[in-house]
Amino acid sequence: MKRLMLSAVAFCLALTAAAQTDTNNDSAPGYQFTDVKVIETTPVKDQSRSGTCWCFSTLSFLESEIIKAGGEPMHLSEMWIVRHSFMDKAEKYMRMHGALNFAEGGAAHDVTEGIREHGIVPFEVYPGLNYGTAKPDFHEISEVLKSYLDAVIRAAGSNKALSTAWKRGFNAILDEYFGVLPETFTYEGKEYTPESFAASLPISMDNYVDVSSFTHHPFYSRFIIEVPDNWMWAEVYNVPLEEMMQIVDNALENGYTVAWCTDVSEKGFSRTKGIGVIPEADLEGMSGTEAERWGKLTEQEKEAALYKFDKPGKERTITQEMRQTSFDNWETTDDHGMLIMGVAKDQNGTPYYKVQNSWNTVAPYDGFWYFSKPFVAYKTTSLMVNKNAIPKEIAKKLGLK
Repeated sequence: MKRLMLSAVAFCLALTAAAQTDTNNDSAPGYQFTDVKVIETTPVKDQSRSGTCWCFSTLSFLESEIIKAGGEPMHLSEMWIVRHSFMDKAEKYMRMHGALNFAEGGAAHDVTEGIREHGIVPFEVYPGLNYGTAKPDFHEISEVLKSYLDAVIRAAGSNKALSTAWKRGFNAILDEYFGVLPETFTYEGKEYTPESFAASLPISMDNYVDVSSFTHHPFYSRFIIEVPDNWMWAEVYNVPLEEMMQIVDNALENGYTVAWCTDVSEKGFSRTKGIGVIPEADLEGMSGTEAERWGKLTEQEKEAALYKFDKPGKERTITQEMRQTSFDNWETTDDHGMLIMGVAKDQNGTPYYKVQNSWNTVAPYDGFWYFSKPFVAYKTTSLMVNKNAIPKEIAKKLGLK
């Protein structure tokens, strides 16, 4: 009878877990998330073997903006932006005589500025996969493009002048890998240019701003954020940490998603668990025996215990100083972009942000991830938001209208 009762309890618990978001059953009790608010987005994409998260996340952000503005869901072409970005980046790379970061990485503003300059097209019009794979694969492209530019620079150094052919040659390589850029196209029965299609969308690139929070520049000013992938030298608005988090919460509360640039090299980020946390030992919650046992552990053993991800626990309280120190000493780097598109809570009622990634529909949450508020506070390098999503008192301090 006891075994039967235990089986019944286990079955009920399984049903409860199934009703929640958590599908990871390889640990007990594990993290069990319940979505509180989810903003409509387009489906999870797959950047595959390309360092183009910045483009995938920002276009997903703009696609969610289109939906919020009453437009039909659509898939905008990532490779349209990436291909133009490579050319724009190449021009600056040459002007800087090679003293610029030329790589696959970028930032959210590369997308909005790219649409301003070059328009945009649907994915169906320009998949940008002209090299024999079904998904992006840049292991060859990046090497070829940079090698070409570096060869031109070396040749120019000996001749003291650039040829008039280098840009045509570079563009020809882009044509071969990504495909020739269409000047006009038909979409849902209408003919467009890339510029007219961008103009037809129910959103304006003028509405999007980048926000960050660091103390090496004055608050409520704009500064060029010093990260390697900011080849465009674009500016962000600087606000105190508390206000940066208020912007995220206010955006989500009002149905806006947030394009999020962050660092996932942190130990608290787990690919297998689909979470990001900043754990801390809960010494106050330990009994005397537990605290004594904890004190005898080596640093390696303490770290292993903190990052087991076996259940929710105490997290660090993030301060402005901690953010700054981590950024200054390179512990926080700009290595990934995702889309914050919801709010959830764990089984203890602790709030998290639900995030859409561009690593395909992988387990345990089908391509979505859960990040704690301390993680976002600590590891955000910058955010892109609709300026209308910023609380009015903060927008006023920034001079936004």
